[in-house]
Formats: sequence, C-alpha cells, structure tokens
Amino acid sequence: MASDFLGFLARHATKFLAIGVLTGLFLPPLAEFMRPALAPAIFFNLVLALIRLDFGDVASFLRRPLLLFLFTGFALFVSPILMAGTVWAIGLPAGLAAGLVLMAASAPITSAATFAIILGLDAAFAIAVTVLSHLLLPFTLPAMALWLLDLQLQISLVEFMGRLAFLIGGGFALAIIIKRWLLSPARLKQHASHIDGLLVVCLMVIAIAIMDGVTDFFFARPGFVMLTIAAAFIANATLQVIGALAFLPAGRKLAFTAGHMAGNCNMALILAVLADRAEMEVIIFFALAQLPMYMLPVVANRIYRRFL
Repeated sequence: MASDFLGFLARHATKFLAIGVLTGLFLPPLAEFMRPALAPAIFFNLVLALIRLDFGDVASFLRRPLLLFLFTGFALFVSPILMAGTVWAIGLPAGLAAGLVLMAASAPITSAATFAIILGLDAAFAIAVTVLSHLLLPFTLPAMALWLLDLQLQISLVEFMGRLAFLIGGGFALAIIIKRWLLSPARLKQHASHIDGLLVVCLMVIAIAIMDGVTDFFFARPGFVMLTIAAAFIANATLQVIGALAFLPAGRKLAFTAGHMAGNCNMALILAVLADRAEMEVIIFFALAQLPMYMLPVVANRIYRRFL
C-alpha cells in the first residue's frame, strides 16, 4: 500500500508540489508545526536526489564537457551578475534584491533530474549539471555573494563556505554509502519510483514548512509580499527563457532542460545555511519563490509536450 502511494506521488509530482506550497500558505498552523522538519527535509531531499542520480552520466558528459561547463558557468556566474545588475537598476528593496541575487547564484535544484524525467527533458544533462554545480557551490556562492556582489549578509566568507561544504559534502557522502553498500543498481532501479515518491514527500514538507510566518508577514506588509511574489515569478520565468535561448543551438530538449535549471535554483539549501543569519525579507523571498518553482512546471509541461 505504501509503495503504491509513493508511486502515485511520483507520477503526479507537479500537482502535489503545487498543492503543498499552497497548503503552507493557507494553513499557517500546519506550516508552523512542520517548521522543525524543514532542515532535515532539505538534507534528505539532497540525499535522495543524489541516490537517484547515475554518476555515470556525469562521466559521459566529462568526455564532452563543453556544454556542461558552459551551463555551469552560466548558472553560477553569469546568472547572478545579470540578476544583480537588474535588481540594482530597478532599485528593489535590499532584502528582496539580496534574495533574488542569492537565488540566481545558487545551483539548480537537486531534484532537477527528477523534474527532467517527469517533464520529458534531458535527465542525463540535468544529472551532470546538478553534481558539478553542487560540488562547486561552496566555493562559488559565498565568493559571489560577499565579494563580487557585496551583499550585506550576517555571515563571514569562511563560515558561509564551511556550512555549505558540510551540508553538501554530508549529503554526497551519505548518498555514496547507500548506493555502494545498501542499494545495488538492480534494487535501485526496482525502487526508483518509490524513491521519487519519497522525494516528493520531502519537497512537500519543504514547501509547507518554509511558509511558516509568511501569512502573518503578508498581513503586516502586504505590499512587500505582493511585490515579492511578482518578482519571484518574473525572475524564474525570465531566467528560464534566457537559459533556454542561450542553449537553443544545442537542440530544443537540452535548451528546455537548461532553461528549467536556470530558473529553478536551490534556495532551500541556502536557507538551511543562512536560516539564523538572513534578514526576514530574504527568508520571505525564499519562501515565496517556491510558488513559481512548484507551480510553473504544471504550465511548462504543456509547452514542452508541444515543442518536443
């Protein structure tokens, strides 16, 4: 029964994720109750996503690394620079601007390959980018945020790097242990849909728990919340379009995959690292930016089916 339910969740992931993020908004007591589960859910989401990845796909792309390195460079360096120039030119509030730049500087979501499978995109490319970008993230994100872009964060460069390295390194280590000693390739393939279902559960927990405090903040500062929601949707969609157009010469499937990863960045990971150091406006942005991340795939799925 449980395995059937997990498989059902995996097959209807986009719908359940959209429901999850709206549930957190409209049921504040539930979001508050689930808040302590946020950090563990973020960590186990990383572990489960890495378990599902076939590291052989990374090796295959390393033999023809141009596209892999080009997109990783775009995601970790070009995207945040473009975002920083845009938000500062517009003159957005400091907390919202910092959240947008941090989002753009982060790696693609760890479940990018799972979404790629669900949406019919290039899962192998998503796997290779996910692994490489997360390995580089502890070195690129703090440096980009604190040095190059001069964001005002209450954390030192060394501590920022250390926290990211500990979280990501721990996730990789646990995933490798499980893949090597607990789950054979045959068993991993057999239980793939169940693992995907567990991933959806983790993402729903994150989507609900991350909304803790957002509803109260809305009643206190409705204008800022509406501006943040609009900025989150526009930023996500714009990065997707730019990413897709930039890699269109590589083919539609890879271009759509690049676009999806460019717009959907791993903000939960940053939140886990900066939860006790970030301003409330940054946390609110990370929470509300889950709306386009979980809701746009429902629309994008129709676009991908039409053009692929």
